[in-house]
Amino acid sequence: MRGIVFAALLASAAPALADEVLWDRHGVPHINASTEAGAFKGFGWAQAASHGNILLKMYGESRARAAEYWGAEYAPLDRYLIAHDAPARSLAWYKAQSPQMRANLDAFAAGINAYLAAHPDHVPAELKRVLPITGVDVMAHAHRLMQFLYVAPMGRMLSPPGKPGPTGLGDDGGSNGWAVGPSRTVGGTAMLLANPHLPWAPSPLTYYQAQITAPGYSVYGATQVGLPVLRFAFNNDLGFTNTVNNMLGAVRYRLELAGDFYVVDGKRLAFRRETKSLLIRQPDGSLKRETFVQRQSIHGPVFDVGGEAVAIRVAGLDRPGVLAAYLDMGKAHDFAGFEAALKRLQIPSFNIVYADRAGHVFHISNGILPRHKTGGSHDFWSGLVPGNRSDLIFTEIEPYDSLPKALDPPGGFVQNANDTPWVNTLPRVLDPATYPAHVAADEPMSLRAQMSARLLAGTDRIDFAEFMRRKLTTTSLLADRMKADLIAASADSPDPDVIAARELLAGWDNRFDAQSRAAILFEAWAKRFAGPSLGDQGNFARVWTLADPVNTPAGIKDAAQATAMLKAAAQEVKARFGRIDPLFGEVSRFSAGEATSTPGHGGLGGLGLFRTISWGPWTGTTRAPVSGETWVNLIEFSTPMKAVATMSYGNSSQPGSPHRSDQLAALSEKRFRPLWLTRAEVERNLERRDVY
Repeated sequence: MRGIVFAALLASAAPALADEVLWDRHGVPHINASTEAGAFKGFGWAQAASHGNILLKMYGESRARAAEYWGAEYAPLDRYLIAHDAPARSLAWYKAQSPQMRANLDAFAAGINAYLAAHPDHVPAELKRVLPITGVDVMAHAHRLMQFLYVAPMGRMLSPPGKPGPTGLGDDGGSNGWAVGPSRTVGGTAMLLANPHLPWAPSPLTYYQAQITAPGYSVYGATQVGLPVLRFAFNNDLGFTNTVNNMLGAVRYRLELAGDFYVVDGKRLAFRRETKSLLIRQPDGSLKRETFVQRQSIHGPVFDVGGEAVAIRVAGLDRPGVLAAYLDMGKAHDFAGFEAALKRLQIPSFNIVYADRAGHVFHISNGILPRHKTGGSHDFWSGLVPGNRSDLIFTEIEPYDSLPKALDPPGGFVQNANDTPWVNTLPRVLDPATYPAHVAADEPMSLRAQMSARLLAGTDRIDFAEFMRRKLTTTSLLADRMKADLIAASADSPDPDVIAARELLAGWDNRFDAQSRAAILFEAWAKRFAGPSLGDQGNFARVWTLADPVNTPAGIKDAAQATAMLKAAAQEVKARFGRIDPLFGEVSRFSAGEATSTPGHGGLGGLGLFRTISWGPWTGTTRAPVSGETWVNLIEFSTPMKAVATMSYGNSSQPGSPHRSDQLAALSEKRFRPLWLTRAEVERNLERRDVY
């Protein structure tokens, strides 16, 4: 029966005696509550148990009081949030929630407080300065994460043009998402892949897996620590995932100054000046108050960026419903209900990929996008926009209908790998000319996104086993496309290093597997040929074109130069490892926390790898992930539902937790674990039961 979801499944084996958290042997909380607010409380309890340290740290930061708690190094972030009035707005947003949603936020905070009160040694004393947590703090963190980490991160907003600062999202700071419709599956049922990336080090971007069941809200999935709702979720009827997009939800305006004034439309305007303050903890533990004068223009708060006065204007600061939107998306049981939550335009960014039991698949390049009266390209609005023209100051947002999207396209699938939306399926169904020019960057489709689309393109039907196999492929599209050309380009070279490299590549299957011996060499060559970020097309004979989006760029422009790069790559690898053919899994190691490492595989998306791992710098002859595969969840809307997953770095970041690294072996061995959806399954794999 439609609407009978996991709550009924969990109740089928035995009735709950009280609001409870059933912890399975992978450290996953299965929260079973008699009320919606009770479920939120249980989720807060669980997050404090699994991630108490980073939870309190990020809430202190999101309050804009981190410098007060932990010292001067946090003062720049505090100032940035205070300049944007984030603390006051967070309170206003909390008050704007429905009574039920305020009760939910309060309950989530109460769960955190209750767990830490019951386990006083769980977090260090310096983190307890943040306690108690309130419902306002939960909203403040959501506001900071969405608007001031994803949309307008300090590192990017305060960096001069041409010198982009860090966003904190990692080298492959995004995700992969697939939805395959019934016309392309053996069983005639839709399938969904949720595959976010992002950094592995514990942070506000750390993912957390959970099952939450309460009257009217029964979902399984993952979210980022600190959020009280699941952002990657499925129920018995539908599921959805997110990938980071490059939608411009904030604009930077270069102000024209005239003495102590700024100029708009030829008129001198006075800044609104506000005295603001923050407390900064000194090395001796004392607190020192710092005051600063924050200038505000009609555009927004004003900052010094490379010696220029720059105002930042963020869209959607009057839209406080992001958490409620995700909650309602998880509560929906059909596409109409799901889309109704999206149409409220409360989620400020992200591509969203969707599939359901009825067989629908859907992708939208979603976000709160400024509507610009004057048009203009993505490049124009991503730079420093002239602030002396009022017609360039946006006051509205684009309506839902202006956002690129595809529902049930003829190709039978949708995909996104952080690319622009124009190749969200094959054959293509979207024409960039029919959308506002600033809706997406004018940039090539990445090789990772090309591999994503190629893995699904065609007319064949796949079963769930094949769906998993394709997700786990470690083939490099760049190697598939370029290796034969490289071997041909270097064929006449008598250089011993080139000969050895050529012979090694010739016998390679183009996979970045643990047993691969040519992958390190090819990676070293690729970073010369396509640049360190693997995004330079200058050495290709043919550059990328939307007319042939999954077969370009291709070809070698200069054979001699490519050969010289191969020699340099061979010498680099031999100098580091003493040989040209190190075993990939011996030198690239999966590790999390203090765990023993396991053989690694996968690599940078710029190599055309769908199994995405951003490897950190070499430490001697080994390296470890800094970002990439995190929550990997595949589901099929069969009867019964099929659902498997891994959480690469485990489901807890607390020091000493056995669940910090207990899934590394599955990651290394390319195994997924089945998700336990029923109470009977959970109880057969029970680690403990908490009543909260």
